[in-house]
Amino acid sequence: MPKAASTRSTARPAGVRTLTPSAAAAATVDSLAPLLREWLPRQRWFAGKGRSLTALVPVSVTELLPPVPSGGEGPGLLHLLLRVEQHDTGRPSAAPGGGDCYQLLLGVRTSLPPHLGPALVGRAAQGPLAGRTVYDAVHDPYLAGVLMDRLRSVEQVGPLRFGRADRIPAALAPRLLDAEQSNTSLVYGDAYILKILRRVVPGPHPDLELPLALAAEGCARVPAPVAWFEAADPAGSGEQLTLGVLQPYLRGSTDGWQLALAALSGGRDFVPEARELGRATAEVHLALASALPTVVLDAARTAQLAEAMNRRLDTAAQAVPALMPHAPGLRAAFDALGRLGTRTRPAQRVHGDLHLGQTLRSPDGSWSVIDFEGEPARPLAERRRPQPPVRDVAGMLRSFDYAARSHEPWRGDWAARCRDAYCEGYAQAAGTDPRDEPELLRAYETDKAIYEVLYEARHRPDWLPVPMAAIERLAAGR
Repeated sequence: MPKAASTRSTARPAGVRTLTPSAAAAATVDSLAPLLREWLPRQRWFAGKGRSLTALVPVSVTELLPPVPSGGEGPGLLHLLLRVEQHDTGRPSAAPGGGDCYQLLLGVRTSLPPHLGPALVGRAAQGPLAGRTVYDAVHDPYLAGVLMDRLRSVEQVGPLRFGRADRIPAALAPRLLDAEQSNTSLVYGDAYILKILRRVVPGPHPDLELPLALAAEGCARVPAPVAWFEAADPAGSGEQLTLGVLQPYLRGSTDGWQLALAALSGGRDFVPEARELGRATAEVHLALASALPTVVLDAARTAQLAEAMNRRLDTAAQAVPALMPHAPGLRAAFDALGRLGTRTRPAQRVHGDLHLGQTLRSPDGSWSVIDFEGEPARPLAERRRPQPPVRDVAGMLRSFDYAARSHEPWRGDWAARCRDAYCEGYAQAAGTDPRDEPELLRAYETDKAIYEVLYEARHRPDWLPVPMAAIERLAAGR
């Protein structure tokens, strides 16, 4: 794969200016603050639900397309990096000064056309945007096109830096993917997909870092990044904030979750697909181990893994009391991991949040793996830490169980066949069978089920019985 082009245009779009750091940036955010305080907590990707907002602090405000003078009809496009401070965060700060840093793309118009009504943020009543209508720009095809134009032809706009590994054609019609996720995705011309990261942190982001490494290794299982954009860490750490990644859009592909549900609904087996998916997972793991440094987990580090799992169990049980009766049995899985003795095992970079929804099957039957962000709730440093590959395997085994549990009646036999086939396919490609270390596999599957319980209790209470059924099974040692 070619490196980022050194011949990129350095021209700044006419009229574009950055408002950071300046009184103008603060005034713009002050103008928007009453609207954003109402709008932000309603967004699927906002991580601070249920906690009051105490401050909205501008990190940067950049005019990617300046708003037209008052009375004009054309839209403006504002790029904001905004630190959101809240009461009782309950976790380490994710941005300088405390709170989380979010990326916003806001359109500004005198009046909003009816088709953009669902994107409305509100009408500013004060400050430099007084009297203007503000909305989520990703819903506006014109402004989504402006963003792509900056991505394909500009090197830097204020604090925003654009990189690319290949040429991008012009005039690609954008559309917003209406999917429930922690970020925002735009598809351009059914040729590319741009993931816009909403909550951003300093440091190499796995969703850019790992696909770039896999592309350099020649792994065809993961779409190679075509372009990306970043910003420098305002705290001066020298790290970058990854803001968005553009990759090929796998037109005609279907995600593994939908395929699994369709198979269940149609009374069909999923064994061949699961076996091939196991092979694909192993190929990605082998490529990651070749492309990036690996480590060896000795007995002390393995014991530390078990201790961390026990701590996560304690935290989850405090938040979800239904876990309490099962805690002794769940802890037994972690204690067994901690007692594995002097045997060493390899650890490497992994996907970190692998499940059926993170896979795509093309019309020719081949599988691809996507979305290397990891579990967004966990700190970036933890997501980038080398792990035993079985962590990803455990995540996929849990996903087969989720699919089977979502079907009426519960198809435990279907899930069991998929789990075995997946491990068989993995072993065929990797040369090692995840089932050969049952203590390690059970510990990671238990840790994943506990994470699922905490997630469902917070976000989708109706789904809580699904991971709780696994908790009962795992606590009983089955």
